[in-house]
Amino acid sequence: PKPVPRLSIEACLDSWASETTIDGLQWSHLGNAKHSATQKTRLTNFPRYIVLQAQRYTLGPDWSPIKLEVSLDVPDEMDLSKYKFLGPLPSDRVVPAESADTEAKTADGPTTPAVDEAALAQLMDMGFSLNSCKRALTAVGGNNIEAAMGWVFEHNTDSDFNDPLPDVGTDVSPEIGKAVAESAVQSLADSLGCFSVDQVRVALEETNGAPDRAADWLFSHMDDLEGAISALKKNKAPVEPVGSEESVSLEDGPGFYRLTGLISHIGKNTGSGHYVAHLKKGDKWIIFNDEKVAVSEHPPKEHAYLYLLQRTDTIDSPHESY
Repeated sequence: PKPVPRLSIEACLDSWASETTIDGLQWSHLGNAKHSATQKTRLTNFPRYIVLQAQRYTLGPDWSPIKLEVSLDVPDEMDLSKYKFLGPLPSDRVVPAESADTEAKTADGPTTPAVDEAALAQLMDMGFSLNSCKRALTAVGGNNIEAAMGWVFEHNTDSDFNDPLPDVGTDVSPEIGKAVAESAVQSLADSLGCFSVDQVRVALEETNGAPDRAADWLFSHMDDLEGAISALKKNKAPVEPVGSEESVSLEDGPGFYRLTGLISHIGKNTGSGHYVAHLKKGDKWIIFNDEKVAVSEHPPKEHAYLYLLQRTDTIDSPHESY
């Protein structure tokens, strides 16, 4: 059998936190000149719980997701102290904060990366629509096919996945509940003939002004249309802030953690199989497999997808909110 590669969880965390270089970054405080920059990822605080996700899938030669057969050495206790942000180093040159004038100038002229035609054709050959391929490539810089495929897997259920890209300079973020033109409301109400103007207006606001999606929303809620409209209005009502307006302080403590839970996948590929969970109670591991709950003698720590860590100083003092 083919040998299975083995890594330590610390090596994975070191890679996650390592310094990377960003080439061709545009700096507004340098007259929009392009220079490279370096960045590092760090933790601002050590919360009571941390969840680590192991990247156990990749894209195969045919662009289909496949599992990565890698064993991870995961100790029962970990020291994450070196991953905490302690402020800029003396050798670091921190990017100055942009002024309001600079932000306004940037907002006046948003740019969209050019879509590489060869990459677009290759994505479309995989069966995706022209608009979705353009959206994917635009989101990842214009020509990175692998990154675009990752974007497709993440966003293929978005309501605007197959919609044309908006023109440069328009707001591309979906604004649920925004006002729509009364002419569009009246036109759709006349076309459908069985809904009031007020009902059509709510449907168009909910679907960002798209008539076909608004009609679908209306017909799919015909059993209790007024109830659905009332629920939408309730959800969009302004929420009063709770407590003071000051920012909530983040829980912090020492960087020592204990492994207390994990989720693993049983199966040969990402399209099938079964997930099971393990939790540590005292000095024993308990497996949760649908209705089956039992003591686990050998929890599959080396093959898990998710790892739940708890800060060791909180093991015997559960938070009052949990």
